[in-house]
Amino acid sequence: MPLTPVDIHNKEFSRTFRGYNEDEVDQFLDLIVEDFEKLYKENFELKERLSMLKEQVEYYKTMEATLKDTLITAQKTAEEVEASAHKKAELIIEEAEQEAQKIIQNANEQVLRIRLEYEETKKQIQLFKARFKALMETCLQAIEQESAETVEERLG
Repeated sequence: MPLTPVDIHNKEFSRTFRGYNEDEVDQFLDLIVEDFEKLYKENFELKERLSMLKEQVEYYKTMEATLKDTLITAQKTAEEVEASAHKKAELIIEEAEQEAQKIIQNANEQVLRIRLEYEETKKQIQLFKARFKALMETCLQAIEQESAETVEERLG
């Protein structure tokens, strides 16, 4: 069992015939009690402070672990967001390329349709010209023939 200041203060020594001076021993014991009491209180305070600091260390260790977990979670989330963004970007690019292909295909189809319409219209114009020319020639022949008959009738 540890020695306390009270134990020192209450210590009684047996008396002998030629022993020490009782007053000197009491004064010295009083000095020892004072110093020991100071050391005892300081030791007690240091133990309390040590206990409090241990609690703080545990608190900070817990906080550190929580912060590490949070950091890891944040890092994983950032990586997931980045991967998702890359996927979305790839999908957008792919959709844009498909849309561009559709637009180009539609434009090519329109160009082909317009060329076919142009060729058809060109053929119809040539056909119309040929028929109109034939009609004109027929009309001109009819006019010439009628003119010739009219001249013959007058002459004849």
